Amino acid sequence: MTTQILLISSMFLLAALIIAWQVIRTAQHVTYITLADGRRQERSLPLLIRLVLPFSSVVPAFITEHKSLEESRHRISRKLIAGGYEGLIESHEVISLRVMMPLGLGILLCVLLGFSFGSMPQGIGKMMAERQYLLYMIILLLLGFYPDAWLKTSVKQRHKSIERALPFVLDLLTLSVESGLDFMTGINRIIQYRKIDPLGEELIRVFREIQVGRSRKVALQNFSERINHTDIRSVTNALVQADELGTGIGTALRIQSDQIRVKRFQRAEKLGNEAPVKMLFPLIAFIFPSVFLILLGPVILQMMIRGGF
Repeated sequence: MTTQILLISSMFLLAALIIAWQVIRTAQHVTYITLADGRRQERSLPLLIRLVLPFSSVVPAFITEHKSLEESRHRISRKLIAGGYEGLIESHEVISLRVMMPLGLGILLCVLLGFSFGSMPQGIGKMMAERQYLLYMIILLLLGFYPDAWLKTSVKQRHKSIERALPFVLDLLTLSVESGLDFMTGINRIIQYRKIDPLGEELIRVFREIQVGRSRKVALQNFSERINHTDIRSVTNALVQADELGTGIGTALRIQSDQIRVKRFQRAEKLGNEAPVKMLFPLIAFIFPSVFLILLGPVILQMMIRGGF
């Protein structure tokens, strides 16, 4: 019996070492995306997704590529493009992750917990298992929503970066156009002399699309569709309209720059007005223990001293 327990323990130890080695190896692996001009930009998926992604092929294709999920795949593809992960992961793989993350991690967790609880005394192991299995099942169910939460967070962060950079880029483009440069040369100057950020990546793509023969209207519409943000949509609509009507692009750019800067200040004011409401719950949660400690603390201390503590 002792030999069997020792053998099983050694096997679990070996499995834990292999898993730890795989986690470290995956964490150190660096992935890149290729920009439209051929440059490579470092872009990595979250560690948890990278660990589970190789096993996504286990999920049958008829589940991930079913016709009823076509709209879901299209929506996920748009989010992947807007989040900057195009080419690193596909929409059907995200759907597979929804299944694999709770299922695969659940099986592994049940095996490990079953072994750990089985090695305890029967009463203690059963009691701990009954209390913790429910919690672990809830966590595993939530893991099924992790890919969607990650996508939503990635798109939100990329949009924030674009919102911060957009007024400055529009000012540079306005100055370039008003100083006598054409639209393409102005974008090329911005691409060359600015640090590559999410907005710079998209401008590179716009520049290359126009270079290969697409019209400015189509390139700007693709630019707006990829990012899927209201500010970008407003700018592209204004530029397309100015191009169709033959009005000056510099004037349209300056108007859009002023409007976006006003929107930026309005967002800041909105966040400032929301701050007191967001601070209300932490204030209520911590003020009563503080008041209790300040007012009744000395009394409790004196009672403890008189009681002989």
